Amino acid sequence: MGAEREPEREGGAGGATENAVSGGRAESVLMGRDFLGPVTVTTAGGRRVPAYLQDPGRWPVAGGWGALAAGAHRARPDRNGDAVPPYVVRDTDGELRERLAAAARDGGFVLLVGESTAGKTRAAFEALAAVLPGYRVLAPAKGEDLPLGLEVAEQGGVRCVVWLDDVERYLGPEGLEPGLLAELERLRVPVLATMRHQQYETFTAAQEGARGGGGPHAEAMDVGARVLKQVEPVAIERVWSRGELARAEESDDERIADALTHHGPYGIAEYLAAGPVLLREWQRAARPGGHPRAAALVAAAVDLARTGLRPPFPRALLAEAHEAYLRAAGGPLLRPEPLDDAVEWACRHRHGVTSMLVPTEDPDAWDVFDYLVDHARTDVPEATWHLALRHTADAEECSAIAVHARRAASPVAEAAYRQAVDAGSTGAMNGLGVLLATAGRLEEAEALFRRAVEEGGERETRAVFNLGVLHREAGRAEEAEAAYRRAAEAGHSKAMNNLGTLLRQAGRLDEAEDLFRRAAREGHAKSHYNLGNLLRRAGRLEEAEAAFREAAADGHAKAQLNLGVLLRRTGRTEEAELFLRRAALSGDPKALDSLTALLRETGRADEPEDWGSEGEPEGPS
Repeated sequence: MGAEREPEREGGAGGATENAVSGGRAESVLMGRDFLGPVTVTTAGGRRVPAYLQDPGRWPVAGGWGALAAGAHRARPDRNGDAVPPYVVRDTDGELRERLAAAARDGGFVLLVGESTAGKTRAAFEALAAVLPGYRVLAPAKGEDLPLGLEVAEQGGVRCVVWLDDVERYLGPEGLEPGLLAELERLRVPVLATMRHQQYETFTAAQEGARGGGGPHAEAMDVGARVLKQVEPVAIERVWSRGELARAEESDDERIADALTHHGPYGIAEYLAAGPVLLREWQRAARPGGHPRAAALVAAAVDLARTGLRPPFPRALLAEAHEAYLRAAGGPLLRPEPLDDAVEWACRHRHGVTSMLVPTEDPDAWDVFDYLVDHARTDVPEATWHLALRHTADAEECSAIAVHARRAASPVAEAAYRQAVDAGSTGAMNGLGVLLATAGRLEEAEALFRRAVEEGGERETRAVFNLGVLHREAGRAEEAEAAYRRAAEAGHSKAMNNLGTLLRQAGRLDEAEDLFRRAAREGHAKSHYNLGNLLRRAGRLEEAEAAFREAAADGHAKAQLNLGVLLRRTGRTEEAELFLRRAALSGDPKALDSLTALLRETGRADEPEDWGSEGEPEGPS
């Protein structure tokens, strides 16, 4: 629509109306005198925009937003009922705020990682209010709302920041994925997010291929891993430093003073959020004369969450699950309280902060306080795994349970994958194939990979890649090359690396170099290493050094060894020693031998050099 229009007059029984748009640019305008009934707003692509996102003028302004609305943990209310204590400056604040300012200027993703109740959300909230106080806050309720909100903001010309507390809830093909992150950066819309360490490690393990695939859950994990690979997180510590404690002492807030006196081995934010207090109350409740049934209910909820089953957990499920925990603790000898009393105790709001079982929209189903989940140290009983699996027929949840069970070395993993396979999940076919291949059941694994490719098509690049791995290990080089090439063309970085290794072994060095470089641009550490070896053998030592440095920066021990050898060979002994020591810490005997020789300072130019292996392909993932 143009910048300005003449008023348009309409007659009618109710009188004339005047409609005009002037000044600026309006992408979507609804004109009329009377509107009867609801109005649905859609994007240009026809997608319905949730009501809370339709008017960006009603999105919160960062400088006037509340910490609790942002997702910060409540503390014990003070005498005025305020559940948000004064903010104590954290050691990470300077770096966090600098990165946020840069993201607002150039576009970018800022991620704050820490343990539950370390103070992540509060620190991020304070950084937002300090650095971007006039920005509107786009805080989507779920991942698929994020692209809709961005489209609304772009059309309205709104200056906004994307707020993603517990970012794992938004990662996935329908939410925050690499393409959308690139679009946010292009539009110079900053993204500020938080994530618990436990979740971050889960996604980065997926990035390194430490788990199998499994349906939409696995796809979300893969997408999330690619997003997280693009950001260097800012870490916030749970236990406060001396400087932070000194700054806390300057506060006159009685809650902070109490935390300084009694926090013990815990962090101040952790103590204020009542995490340690609730953990101790839960642990003590199992004693005779305490609340043993309530303790068992909480234990069941904690372990159900650890299986990957999504909350909320219905009362009937908790009632069934907790009986095994109660029996294991002593059963009737503990004189357990009635179930209704146990539920009341577990749901009781404590210290004005939270409860062990957290209410949800369903009055007869609960979530569980994440601090308790993060601090659980016992193994999840097999009966709980099986119960979680029986409770769901959803392929995505079955796949999630399978992934968690595999990580915990539980035999339930195979049953969970099979349940998801029976529901038609091609990702679970791939995940089960990985599980069986690892166990040496290669014919079954190959059949599952083929089925996943046949039924999933181009979406199942992981299965195509894994077929390539099986072909390579069976000596079927031509079939391996075809599978790797198909997966590489679909953007699979591990396939690029493995195809490059295969071609290097066949003497097709130019093609191999191109593939290693493509995979390296995707952040694949082993490809940097393999590229370095290829370049070293070609005598291109400066380029090889640069490639080894990239891989070494990602902690690749063999790259550290080869870089150390190269540096020693070129006379840079101090730096060589640094990298050889790092490599030796991994237990590599060649690194230890090279370090020993360096320390002896023999100075012999013809001394044998212990280079690492020539190439590293990837296994099934």
